[in-house]
Amino acid sequence: MSSSVELNDIKTVVSDPVCKELFNSSVLITGATGLIGSFFIKSLIELNKTQNANIKIYALVRNEQKAKKMFGDRVSLVVGDIVNVTALDFEVDYIFHGASITSSKDMVEKPVETIDIAIKGTENMLIAARKQKNLKAFVYMSSLEVYGVTPPELKIITENDYGYIDQLNVRSSYSLGKRMVECLCVSFASEYGVPVKIVRLTQTFGPGVAYNDGRVFADFARCVIESRDIILHTKGETVRNYCYLSDAVTALMTVAARGEIGQAYNIANEDSDISIYGMAEMLCSFFPEKGIKVVIEDNGNAAKMGYNPTVKIKLGTAKLRALGWDAKVDLETMFKNLIEDMSCNK
Repeated sequence: MSSSVELNDIKTVVSDPVCKELFNSSVLITGATGLIGSFFIKSLIELNKTQNANIKIYALVRNEQKAKKMFGDRVSLVVGDIVNVTALDFEVDYIFHGASITSSKDMVEKPVETIDIAIKGTENMLIAARKQKNLKAFVYMSSLEVYGVTPPELKIITENDYGYIDQLNVRSSYSLGKRMVECLCVSFASEYGVPVKIVRLTQTFGPGVAYNDGRVFADFARCVIESRDIILHTKGETVRNYCYLSDAVTALMTVAARGEIGQAYNIANEDSDISIYGMAEMLCSFFPEKGIKVVIEDNGNAAKMGYNPTVKIKLGTAKLRALGWDAKVDLETMFKNLIEDMSCNK
């Protein structure tokens, strides 16, 4: 059941003018039961319900029962594994490809599968996209991790700035997989005319995050909910900016409708940059009644736990904002909404 936070966020999305550019179209979303995919689909369902948008929604899923529970009968389910699907028996206007490994633990423990899903899975979707007759956009959901460890003198990371990634570190299975897939996407655009557009998402969260999610924002939120001290296994020096789920979905629509083929666009709230340690301290200060504090227990096992090397990266969004998009939700609201939603879904 959707929480009040999620329902309010869906209303925010469907009130954005960019939604009208998807009216009377057909859309396929992969990774459809994941955080971004499921919220995106629920927003499209709401557009059909409240604005008669006439959007035909297809969802590529592995777990049919999970998808039916999420979406009911308002979505056409395509049941299959991304690494095996190479053709679609229907026509679509837009493909939003988000299927991916997202757990840092899996990236370390299952690096082969991480790479396989990224490269083979995306190649299969590009092959399917190539067979479409009137495809307007294939939006590939990439990651800020393609930038690697960027030069410290770069205060804002644009779409043309790249840093170092250690290819002998198995945790790089994700970041290097994303880099290779971006090249594969633009290669399909160049050689076969597939209308590929790439988005590079920073860490994105909002309603729908599973209570046992292993990512840092969920871990911190659980600590607040359970009144536990926030334990850091590093000094928490990594700095990045973040994005709220509703802002990310309107950004996806904006790039699909207005972005240039073969181009990449950063998606982030530029004003949300903060260190991991700073984020932990911030949450403690937001909820003084919880009586929690930040404790550092650096056991030297950061790499085994799936943590990336320390980076300080702030994604610039000028290129995306030039298309008419702006982030609306600040970091404090992001976390307060996340904690409220997770508290309802314990």
